[in-house]
Amino acid sequence: MKNTLLLLLLTLSTVASAQRFDLLSGKLQNLKGISEYNVTFDYTNQKVQGFDSEEAFLKEKMEKRKDKGDAPEKFKKEWCEDRAAKYEPAFITYFNKCFEKGEIKVGRNTEAKYTMDIKTTWIYPGYNLVAGSEPAKVSAIVTVYETKNPSNVLLSLKFDKSIGLPQGQFDFNQGERIAGAMKS
Repeated sequence: MKNTLLLLLLTLSTVASAQRFDLLSGKLQNLKGISEYNVTFDYTNQKVQGFDSEEAFLKEKMEKRKDKGDAPEKFKKEWCEDRAAKYEPAFITYFNKCFEKGEIKVGRNTEAKYTMDIKTTWIYPGYNLVAGSEPAKVSAIVTVYETKNPSNVLLSLKFDKSIGLPQGQFDFNQGERIAGAMKS
């Protein structure tokens, strides 16, 4: 069991880039014996690098595309849809792959006794141009609590500027780059 707890810590650290994290509340030992988590994702009030808010980011990006037909609305739609279509599945798949024997599993399962909430607080979409590239980065707070009693928080960790895993040589799509940060 001690090895499973250590593996969970290493996976959480790897999933959210072990370089930097702070324990906000609880203890890692509180997770001992838990083998399944419902996973939720929260993007409310997240900031985007260089902007005071996500809304300000979207407004500027849409303004730059205003002369290109439906491009502004398409950009905004894809930005929001990438969460459920790319980021969340990338996190779930990568996390579960770290536990190939099924010792610990995350997924959309509201019947699980415990929930792992991933609250994105800051995002940097990165870029990939012919002349160079930079991976996406994500800051998030990971909170584990009892599903039926959310006030019973077992653990809360803050990960800062987790660097995305490369998605390929031609990761020109920002959604793919950000998905890489969700599983880094």
